[in-house]
Amino acid sequence: MAQAHTAHDGSHGSYSAYLIGFVLAVILTVASFAAVMAHVLSPSMTIAALTFLAVVQIIVHLVFFLHLNTSSEQSWNLMCFIFAAATVVVIIGGTLFIMHDTAINMMSR
Repeated sequence: MAQAHTAHDGSHGSYSAYLIGFVLAVILTVASFAAVMAHVLSPSMTIAALTFLAVVQIIVHLVFFLHLNTSSEQSWNLMCFIFAAATVVVIIGGTLFIMHDTAINMMSR
């Protein structure tokens, strides 16, 4: 029973991995604030830059903090994450499609 508390699983990250993830997350956050506050990009390019930085930050969090990778012991976690992400994309995409379609049909009246 004492071994259950002292056993170290290989899926947990090291301090250096957590530090690298933290530094990357801070850099991406500062880059996002800089992209908005500097006003050097057009509004559409600012949104594109923020979207790209957000996706990269999600990947950093998944890899460095949630330890999600393509190893065999993480296959079920990865499959569940992909299913959840696909579900969210379908729900949000469907909602936006319905809202856009409704707005187009209501504007003709």
